[in-house]
Amino acid sequence: MNILITGANGQLGGALQRTAPKGYEINAVDVEDVDLSDEGMLRARLVVEAPDILINAAAYTAVDKAESEEEIAREINADAVRIMAEAMEDSGGRLVHISTDFVFDGTASQPYRPNDPRGPVSAYGRTKAEGEDHLRPSDLLVRTAWVYEAGGANFVRTMIRLMNERDELRVVSDQVGSPTWATGLAQTIWALVEKGASGTFHHSDDGETSWYDFAVAIAEEAHALGLIGTIPKIEPVATADYPTPARRPAYSLLDCSATRELLGTEPVDWRANLRLMLEREKALG
Repeated sequence: MNILITGANGQLGGALQRTAPKGYEINAVDVEDVDLSDEGMLRARLVVEAPDILINAAAYTAVDKAESEEEIAREINADAVRIMAEAMEDSGGRLVHISTDFVFDGTASQPYRPNDPRGPVSAYGRTKAEGEDHLRPSDLLVRTAWVYEAGGANFVRTMIRLMNERDELRVVSDQVGSPTWATGLAQTIWALVEKGASGTFHHSDDGETSWYDFAVAIAEEAHALGLIGTIPKIEPVATADYPTPARRPAYSLLDCSATRELLGTEPVDWRANLRLMLEREKALG
């Protein structure tokens, strides 16, 4: 089976390549291979590749920058998805699309289920929701949140860098979610693909935390592994005290029960996966 992965150089794109089941012919591309904002280039590339399954792990993810570049974000997060869905319709292939907790407004009091109403509060969230709307019933949509991976550009590695540079940090404490190790996300995506699943599914690691508590856990685990010399003082702050161009959902927990029920998998606590990621980070040097 021929599988094309977009976003090859991203955290999830790399994890998908590392965890791909045997027997698949994998081709992974990134922006240097095909510009998703160039409709002609994208259509031509999809005709040439003619994948049986297209896994779209690419996105415009600069959340704050999207507020001033919403049309550019839309070209990548929505228009490109429409083109992909049309190409898969023409070739008889399947599209697997990755989306985000940012399609929800963050005002819920219980984890968001796959079919709960969306209400994005940022340009990034709006363009990702528009991308979802281009999918066919036969396609697979996987939403996730707070993704991180060893060697990637993410909150965990940023915190480690800052902890090695500063004695004190201020981290938002009133935004709640569950961190997601990209390796585990990739494994779930492959399992859903092998099940022939279609429709909307959620995946994140188990448990609930704030960015502040996540930072505290990173400090403790990183110090235990020798990735930081000392644990700095970490001060909780409110979102209002740390203004950004884009609004973030205050509540980002995703209900992953349907995914786990279909796959027969047990939830993995986010801190256990954080520890595994940091062990890999240390091995990378």
